[in-house]
Amino acid sequence: MCTLGFGQLKRKTLQEFVQQLINGLTLGSVYALIALGYTMVYGILELINFAHGEVFMVGAFVALAVFSGLATFGLPWWLLLIVAFLCAMVVCSLVGMGLERLAYRPLLSEARPLGKIELAVIGTIGGGIWWLFHYLHGRVSTIDLLLIPVAGMVAALSFWGLFYYLSQNRPTRKAPRLSLLITALGASILLQNAMRLIVGSRDRIMPDVVPPGGLPFLGITISYTQMLTVSVSLISMAALTYLVQSTRLGKAMRATAQDTEAAQLMGINTREIIVIVFILGSCLGGIAGVLFGIFFKSINFFIGFQAGLKAFTAAVLGGIGNIPGAMLGGLLLGVLESLGSGYISSEWKDVFAFIVLVGVLLLRPAGLLGENVPEKV
Repeated sequence: MCTLGFGQLKRKTLQEFVQQLINGLTLGSVYALIALGYTMVYGILELINFAHGEVFMVGAFVALAVFSGLATFGLPWWLLLIVAFLCAMVVCSLVGMGLERLAYRPLLSEARPLGKIELAVIGTIGGGIWWLFHYLHGRVSTIDLLLIPVAGMVAALSFWGLFYYLSQNRPTRKAPRLSLLITALGASILLQNAMRLIVGSRDRIMPDVVPPGGLPFLGITISYTQMLTVSVSLISMAALTYLVQSTRLGKAMRATAQDTEAAQLMGINTREIIVIVFILGSCLGGIAGVLFGIFFKSINFFIGFQAGLKAFTAAVLGGIGNIPGAMLGGLLLGVLESLGSGYISSEWKDVFAFIVLVGVLLLRPAGLLGENVPEKV
């Protein structure tokens, strides 16, 4: 009897450990996707894009809008997911491009007035925000529809006036890094509160899209949602790795990250590379937002700050500026949080993860896979 009881206890302990490990890998894969956006931008510009967490949050709300809007058409769940991923990637890419163009580029190089295409995009987004705000609050009227072009025109002219002023009063040298950091924090606060005004402060519940159930494994059940989250994350990270390591665009990105001026002398359009990096990072953030909403069900305007802070921690843990390090750091942080929550206390999971981070940085300041490199001048 004692032997049987000990065997059952040992089996139960193993099952609990495997369950926590799978939960941690699921959460860590989301952290890894967000961390890649931080580390890619830092590798090119040595800039911590604190607004990247809000890009992730926008992706989650885009998925909510897609699932809610297309649920009545009777589409299969896999098609709904594909549409949600594509829409989140497109919208988040536009947000990322806007951050680069409106917030960071004027501080990194000479500012210039916005072009016609940029004005058209800003006007469209401004009108879309006006319509979305009134639609979510149930107050869409004929006057609101007529005012959409006016709202878009006001938004476009406002940004044009700002950049015309900057172009006439541009600094003679690049802004200091502290200005970039403050701008990133300001952009994060702006996006966070703008989304709060648009969607409200209460939590939104994501509809059930992925079929319930799962596959048995070592006495536990791995849900289809967990399998989807890990699979999509691994495929996205593998695609990014192939792009960076095995394509001409990836070679240009690595050259720009290593030495921007030398890359320009070699004929690389570094400005386009920077925009592409913001697009790629924002796409991964949008994918992470969709997966986060599917897995956790409840989203709000504040999830970007929380997940962004964890993802930044993961990037530093793995080695900021190192793509494989961001992947490893995200997975490790997710596993640490899950094990700390399961075996210590859910209230201490954040503390436990940051203690491990501090310990790693004390022993290896560059991160697990990072390298000590001279600062760019």
